[in-house]
Amino acid sequence: MKLEYIFSIIIYLVIINLFGFFIMWLDKKKAKGGKWRIKENTLFLVAAFGGGIGTIAGMYTFRHKTQKAKFVFGFPAIIVIQVVIALMIIFKI
Repeated sequence: MKLEYIFSIIIYLVIINLFGFFIMWLDKKKAKGGKWRIKENTLFLVAAFGGGIGTIAGMYTFRHKTQKAKFVFGFPAIIVIQVVIALMIIFKI
């Protein structure tokens, strides 16, 4: 794989994880203020598109959704699946 592709992937992952962290903060802020909320499906989509580490970091940093099993187990499960797929691609399994 060419170096510029790897660099692009790294940049994408940094951005999507920062976004995941941000939306967890934003949803927590909105929850405290009793305002509109970000849909749970949106939070999972961000994790599924590569932002799992950021959403988990935001979840525990802001103590948001930490009592919901589907988040506590769902976000890490998404990361595990992504790592397995990435390893399969890298090693051409």
